[in-house]
Amino acid sequence: MHGQKPSSHQASAAEATETTRPGAPPPIARVVELPIKEGLRSAEILRRHAAYRRSLALADMVAAGLALAICAGFLSANDSLRLVTLLALPLIVVAGKLQQLYDRDELVLNKSTIDEAPRLFQLATLYTLLVFVFDDHLIGGTLSSGEAVWLWIALFGLTLVLRWLARHLVSRALPPERCLFVGSDDAAGRLSSKLGGDNPRAELAGRMSLSATSDPAVIEAERRLLHELIERLEVHRVVIEPAQETPQQVLAFVREAKATGLPVSLLPRALDVIGSSIEIDHLDGVTLLGVRRFDMSRSSKVVKRAFDLCGAVLALISLAPLLAIIAVLVKLDTQGSVIFRQLRVGRDGVAFEMWKFRSMVSGADEQKAGLRARNEATGGLFKIVDDPRRTYIGRLLRRYCLDELPQLVNVLRGEMSLIGPRPLVADEDAQILGMDRRRLALTPGMTGPWQILGSARVPMAEMVKLDYLYVTGWSLWTDMKILLRTVGYVVRRRGV
Repeated sequence: MHGQKPSSHQASAAEATETTRPGAPPPIARVVELPIKEGLRSAEILRRHAAYRRSLALADMVAAGLALAICAGFLSANDSLRLVTLLALPLIVVAGKLQQLYDRDELVLNKSTIDEAPRLFQLATLYTLLVFVFDDHLIGGTLSSGEAVWLWIALFGLTLVLRWLARHLVSRALPPERCLFVGSDDAAGRLSSKLGGDNPRAELAGRMSLSATSDPAVIEAERRLLHELIERLEVHRVVIEPAQETPQQVLAFVREAKATGLPVSLLPRALDVIGSSIEIDHLDGVTLLGVRRFDMSRSSKVVKRAFDLCGAVLALISLAPLLAIIAVLVKLDTQGSVIFRQLRVGRDGVAFEMWKFRSMVSGADEQKAGLRARNEATGGLFKIVDDPRRTYIGRLLRRYCLDELPQLVNVLRGEMSLIGPRPLVADEDAQILGMDRRRLALTPGMTGPWQILGSARVPMAEMVKLDYLYVTGWSLWTDMKILLRTVGYVVRRRGV
């Protein structure tokens, strides 16, 4: 169980877990006596989702108003905004509704703004086009192509920022979303660990399981237990792990959960292996899932390499003064070389020298064996938050991940990518066996999914799975999202 709630809630959750374990008698008599009040819970859930929808609609209208005001600063002397322009602001809400930008938060636990950036891109384009077409009525003049570009850029950026702010404020005002999990103990523990954090938006309120039986009395008892736990635990969402043994029973249970008025999420085991980038195929009423191959096409590799080269060149040019300053500070801080070169296992198992600004004293590798007892990472990785081998400047560099910047040279040389699997040292790589070694089919990256989750917090087994899911769902937008989230990771000073 995750989070602290009143003792009655905790007791109910514990009772549900125990009384519904495989082979246990169904709690029919105890549950039947309790009233089912799905109407009250449904109304509360509707108010919860309405808070997100209204705040997002307000954020979009404010973004449109500010974008028009910014655009007004670039209008010619003969053009100006009219009062009717304010009356046209709700049009952006209509356009957003057509793109289902206000319905997504109800369906997902991770209410991420950056994930909807492609649709916000389309929204900004559509709204700018509408203003461009009706500029005579809204502006009182002609909107030039340059002014339209400024409107589009401002609207896209403002919707991203203001939507993030709206979600942040609403999530702060509302209690965490309480989830009832229906499935196995292992899956419940995995879900609970993912919901944790300093400011959790969701928490695991309790768990129940379904018995592998077609007995109508047992099925009815489980149905009523579902309603009871929803009321007693004040549940906001039901998360169900589909069982392969009883698909029809699970399907009926999903329908029952949806009938309560609560949002329902599924935790399919198959997606842990195939990833989320699948193609849904309908074949005369039968639904098939098209699974991507474990590799990138030749054209995708060319696009990714071009993205790496452009990003590395631009970064090196723009960061050149900072790189020079860091090099001088490292040299003045302690004796030793400015650049630390370490052999890492790269693509296809070929070793390469990975570059970093030296953040530790000379001979730090020789001291590693004596520090094994202080290792804070799990699953075969080695990380110490307050590593005694670090220099004063090294601590500052590690805190903001600035020691990684020389790896831009590795990217130019083709040894690394901006985004990709974590490059491991030889002793860590030797612990990865079997099919998991297919991660070496990819070029290692400066950052990746493991980085934005906190590299010291991700055990090796899960890191390998993240590498697999990354390549199965690769797109250029995926790389851009990881880069943006890496910036957020660094700003929050979570580097170790």
